[in-house]
Amino acid sequence: MNPAAVRSAATRIAGQVHRTPVRTSATLDGRTGAQVLVKDEAVQKTGSFKARGALNRLLTLPDEARERGLVCVTAGNHGAAVAWAAAQAGAKATVVMPTYSPAAKVAACWSYGAEVILHGDTTTEAFAECERLQHERGLTFIHPFDDPEIVAGQGTVGLELIEDAGPVDVWVVSVGGGGLTCGTALAVRDANPACRVVAVEPEGAAALTAALAAGHPVPIVARSVADGLCAPFAGPLTFPLFRELVDEVVLLSEAELLAGVRFVMERLKVVAEPAGAATIAALLAGKAGDLAGLRVGTVITGGNLDLGVVVPQLPPAD
Repeated sequence: MNPAAVRSAATRIAGQVHRTPVRTSATLDGRTGAQVLVKDEAVQKTGSFKARGALNRLLTLPDEARERGLVCVTAGNHGAAVAWAAAQAGAKATVVMPTYSPAAKVAACWSYGAEVILHGDTTTEAFAECERLQHERGLTFIHPFDDPEIVAGQGTVGLELIEDAGPVDVWVVSVGGGGLTCGTALAVRDANPACRVVAVEPEGAAALTAALAAGHPVPIVARSVADGLCAPFAGPLTFPLFRELVDEVVLLSEAELLAGVRFVMERLKVVAEPAGAATIAALLAGKAGDLAGLRVGTVITGGNLDLGVVVPQLPPAD
């Protein structure tokens, strides 16, 4: 893959998704010593960046593939994005979700017209059920991350930030399966080949860390309050891109993730889910290295917060 694929995706989905704002925070700048530019995808259609990749994938599918119906597996945001994109294209979508998926995300998938199937106690089990349904019903599978058109679509997040705010010295991005990480890294490195890319993942869902240690993707059992980052493996497509594009991977505890949510809500005035606030959490925890005097780009990836589950866990204010 290359940056041209991201630019093509941007042209394809232009006007059909929001061009989201780039936010700043004097407090965050003061805490990091950097100029931090935050792309706010919590206000994207369906409440996350996932709408970009899903729409790009559907717009590049042959008519016959859309007409067969779509199936995907998700902890929530990808499913809502596929359901929304399917509705735009007049297609039917089936969304498979683990049984622990947040109620708000299940409801969102229903609201966009999808058939929702809750199956399995892990994302691995949900993937297996999705594969079974794909073959049983003859559906078209829309992968949550390991697909070149998904990667290109997600990459438009980074492309827009660069176009609106200029090149950055460091790009801090959360990683689940890797679509956003790899797509945006292609875009920011195209603008500044020296840009350092830092990937952030939860300690309890460290699929990329496990793959790097093994030298190849390996299955994990992923559990974290940041359900949007609970991919069961790094993808065969995205993993080689990780090794080419990512300079460093850092891990966050559950407490650090929740502290990020509180900061984003209180200081940036953005409702963010734990996965959405993960990069801000990494910056606050000082895990992205010495950023003094640098321009740092990052993204709030989603705002589909399960209030009843997450808010009672939030730490006290600083």
